[in-house]
Amino acid sequence: MKHADPADPGRHPTRRLFFALWPDDDQRAALAHAIHKGVRASGGRAVPPHNLHATLAFLGSVPEARIAELEHIARSIARSCPVAQPLRLTFDQLEHWARPQILVARGAEAADAGALAATLKDATLAAGFSPDLKLFHAHVTVARKVRHAPMPQPIRAVRWELASFALVDSRTLTDGPVYSVVASYPLVNAEKAHE
Repeated sequence: MKHADPADPGRHPTRRLFFALWPDDDQRAALAHAIHKGVRASGGRAVPPHNLHATLAFLGSVPEARIAELEHIARSIARSCPVAQPLRLTFDQLEHWARPQILVARGAEAADAGALAATLKDATLAAGFSPDLKLFHAHVTVARKVRHAPMPQPIRAVRWELASFALVDSRTLTDGPVYSVVASYPLVNAEKAHE
């Protein structure tokens, strides 16, 4: 977290934030187990299991004073887009992305997750935030600093079921990024689930 510089009253504390599908520990452990050999063979630095997630919308540096506004946007989207069943993501492939030097777990595109990502980007952009506008592709970064270019390889399929999304804070430490959930927003409407 950045703190205000008293010598520069124009600067305000900011936090690096993003919206994500944030799985539970069992779902993370299942993916970590499935990708273990592939990550080791890549020569990259494994992402710790507790950091595994699927980013929906990266927001970058956000003034702390505007976090409440982001939370309001997220609550409004969660209320207006309830679904009857949890979002389902299946990961069955490892791919090397050369430019960022990462190894990712991918699978079939999830239309519901893509629609949620687009809605979050549109709403935050309209409110004056600066989301990354790259097209959403469901993926989980599983290793960083991957300099080799392994061929895409299948892994044992792992399915995540996600009934909510989260606003997440990202801090970069010497050991790598540390993520913490600021707030979580339920997507599943209990009434629809029983229809």
